Amino acid sequence: QVQLVESGGGLVQAGGSLRLSCAASGSILSIGDMGWYRQAPGKQRELVAEISSGGTTNYASAVKGRFTISRDNAKHTVYLQMNSLKIEDTAVYFCNVGVKLRATMAWGGYWGQGTQVLVSS
Repeated sequence: QVQLVESGGGLVQAGGSLRLSCAASGSILSIGDMGWYRQAPGKQRELVAEISSGGTTNYASAVKGRFTISRDNAKHTVYLQMNSLKIEDTAVYFCNVGVKLRATMAWGGYWGQGTQVLVSS
């Protein structure tokens, strides 16, 4: 019903930048909150940043001032611009999107497949 396709991960040196994208497609009537989470090896998945349908943003303290979340409602896409990357940012990054389905008019949360970000020294 809903597919989320992530892109933009990869290997980068500390201090570098990456931009992640997550595009939603399918039987979508409306998009709600959108967010990025990450999960490092041996750790729980944690919120990185989120953006409401109205554009209000929230960031984890560890990334505030370095990462920027944005969205393009026409494209059903959420972005995460990551600057000044640190080794501790290494993780698999997942997008999460709230979607109102066209067929059922029901809201649901959907996860992307994850994209690896590896920051080297």
